[in-house]
Amino acid sequence: MGEMSSFQLGVVGALFLSVASSVSIVICNKALMSNLGFPFATTLTSWHLMVTFCTLHTAQRLNFFESKSIDTKTVMLFGILNGVSIGLLNLSLGFNSIGFYQMTKLAIIPFTVLLETLFLNKQFSRKIKFALFLLLVGVGIASVTDLQLNLVGTILSLLAIVTTCVGQILTNTIQKRLNVSSTQLLYQSAPFQAAILFVSGPLVDQFLTKQNVFAFKYSPLVLGFIVLSCLIAVSVNFSTFLVIGKTSPVTYQVLGHLKTCLILGFGYTLLHDPFTERNIIGILIAICGMGLYSFFCTQESKKKQSPDLSLVSQIKEKDATQLLGHPDKESHEAKKSTKDSVV
Repeated sequence: MGEMSSFQLGVVGALFLSVASSVSIVICNKALMSNLGFPFATTLTSWHLMVTFCTLHTAQRLNFFESKSIDTKTVMLFGILNGVSIGLLNLSLGFNSIGFYQMTKLAIIPFTVLLETLFLNKQFSRKIKFALFLLLVGVGIASVTDLQLNLVGTILSLLAIVTTCVGQILTNTIQKRLNVSSTQLLYQSAPFQAAILFVSGPLVDQFLTKQNVFAFKYSPLVLGFIVLSCLIAVSVNFSTFLVIGKTSPVTYQVLGHLKTCLILGFGYTLLHDPFTERNIIGILIAICGMGLYSFFCTQESKKKQSPDLSLVSQIKEKDATQLLGHPDKESHEAKKSTKDSVV
């Protein structure tokens, strides 16, 4: 019971860290890109990953965690896949309208459910599916505005969905099958993710923004926000691997849509972004969906635990019966022996 409560506390802590860090970095990056005119999102992500690796390397040297070797080919392919998915998401945003990009993000949940059902034999109950559907409808109402389709943008969105889903499923699968922690996996894969984005980032950003990241005039204020963004990103990357490892890719995506609702709320409160009744209705529906998802997951988790507990109690009862049975048998044999000797 102590281990279970400790695990649940760890999950809650990971979820809180993920939400807090993600909302913080979105606000920081919005100020950096919208107010200070720094539009190089992909290159900035490569810097995030480089700082994350350097931070984890320092922590490993100081013995905060033990490095565990993982098959180089597995880590390399995993890191490159995650790096490519980030680049594709940014390209999808560049080639599509904001509304279609939001639809792309919404499609990640049903596609993840489909992949886990087909390839990992994972079962999702009707209640869970209903909660996810309610969540997606709410987020769609709150965030999707216009839907402008084009062939290149649609292909990029499909590729972004596939690579993101596979990357998140592998994040969970690798941690469990190879028995590595989220910190160990992030430490091993971050250099490869950073490398692929460090090479492709400036090209992608120049293609999307028509500006050169190396020709940009970096003022002290811009540099300060970049450093702050990189520091927050360490927490974002760490909590992402932690949440997916402790829960599931679907739960992480549900959490991501909670962040979307919070960011919309913060944008209205702090940045005075336009907010309509449609946004409010959508956010309320999405929160209902998240609440139901959490409630149904907790119920199903308790049902799975109850057979295990009953099995343990049966084993204990059997062991107790055997232990109690031996003295009776010995006593019976002792009595029989005494009777024989008297005779």
